[in-house]
Amino acid sequence: MMLPVAIDLAGRPVTVVGAGAVASRKVAQLLEVGAVVTVIAEELRAALPEGVRTIRLERYASGDLAGAFLVVAATGDHAVDDAIVLEAVSRGQLLNVVDDPTRSNFFFTALHRDGDVVVSVSTSGASPALASWLRDRIATNLPAGLGALARRLGEERQRLHATGASTEGLNWRSWIEEQLGQPAVETDSSWALDPRD
Repeated sequence: MMLPVAIDLAGRPVTVVGAGAVASRKVAQLLEVGAVVTVIAEELRAALPEGVRTIRLERYASGDLAGAFLVVAATGDHAVDDAIVLEAVSRGQLLNVVDDPTRSNFFFTALHRDGDVVVSVSTSGASPALASWLRDRIATNLPAGLGALARRLGEERQRLHATGASTEGLNWRSWIEEQLGQPAVETDSSWALDPRD
């Protein structure tokens, strides 16, 4: 069973082995969050997005994963993927083997972004299509402006922290619902205070 987490990849080295359509999509996701991407492939079978730091047109060889924080194996060649898995595991790297969740220690999720608000849906690698379908269903039911609201809430938390106040017991939920024009929802007693007091 996987534990969903958010990882800051900004400025971190990532190696993607393979350059087909699936690899290109993974590269785009990695670049979007600021990863420093190296692609290793014998040939480019799909257009890569702009921003890839290094493209090495050669067959993967042992040692190519040195220095990578995270690795994506998207070769479609089981023998090559086997070698990538052996190296990544020996180095303790985060590894995603495309279409092989049993050998991956992390999965890409279906994402919906609105500023700093990120909704991530996963089926633990079982069905990316279902994860995308669920993401789209959730996204269509979310109110607009969540990114802007998150920014305002972050600023308010910083303001309160600067005064030495704790924000743990504040009734953020009611304030959020008020800002979004949503009806108030019953909450437990831990949400007892109003952040504007």
